[in-house]
Amino acid sequence: MAAGGGTRAIVAALLANAGIALAKFIGFLVTGSSSMLAEAVHSVADTSNQGLLLLGGRTARRAATPEHPFGYGRDRYFYSFVVALLLFTLGSVFAIYEGIHKLESHEPLTSPIVAVLILLVAIALEGFSFRTAIHESRPLKARATWWQFIRQAKVPELPVVLLEDFGALVGLVFALLGVGLSVLTGDPVWDAVGTICIGVLLGVIAVILIVEMKSLLIGEGVAPPVLADICSALETGDVQRVIHIRTQYLGPEELLVAAKIALAPGLPLEGVAAAIDAAEARVRERVPVARLIYLEPDLDRATLAG
Repeated sequence: MAAGGGTRAIVAALLANAGIALAKFIGFLVTGSSSMLAEAVHSVADTSNQGLLLLGGRTARRAATPEHPFGYGRDRYFYSFVVALLLFTLGSVFAIYEGIHKLESHEPLTSPIVAVLILLVAIALEGFSFRTAIHESRPLKARATWWQFIRQAKVPELPVVLLEDFGALVGLVFALLGVGLSVLTGDPVWDAVGTICIGVLLGVIAVILIVEMKSLLIGEGVAPPVLADICSALETGDVQRVIHIRTQYLGPEELLVAAKIALAPGLPLEGVAAAIDAAEARVRERVPVARLIYLEPDLDRATLAG
């Protein structure tokens, strides 16, 4: 579900952004608006980003090899990190540069009505893409807030698309305000201010994504409630307690669990093997993404010493 939903959101965003980018470039050529140019480059960056996300999803499905025995699931995190960097460089830095250039040159707008019409169409298309991303994210979001979902989600594509689309919608409003105020006041400086606002907005979003994707790329463990579920599933039957445990996501749908567990004393070898097999089955039933489980049996020495 997560992979399918992420792909649908990415494709919707890619198609919307490709059409919007073309329209914005036409609008820039007609009007000379720096806000329009910044938004056009932003849409090109977003279209490229969605292509990278699709590529990451494809390469992550490669089978494990001796060189990469845990597979390539983290490719999705890597490409999402690259997307965040591109959003910062191609989106934020370019927009701020273009806005400062516009402030210095004071170039007037031509045919601003064309820019307004294109921006309104772009808002409608971005709204469709944003709505698709929200719809696909709701099953994974559950009862969490949207900010908690962005911070805690292990599926990288949905937070990336959500923040990109949100930034695009707010950026379009900034562009619309910049063009509108330039027309009303006759001062092109407002178009430049709108462009700089777009750049700052994209910079903030890019930094948030860079921090989150870097954390996933390095390796994150499960959230405390999920860890409690895993420990509860382990501590049943012949497993007396979990001595220590480590978890790490190898990909959005693949979790590694390694734990040392205290077994009941006096178990024969067959009993130890059966207890470990049963514990693994309980964990997989409780947390289906726990696909790789390594359990080290031991005795509860603290209890024995007491």
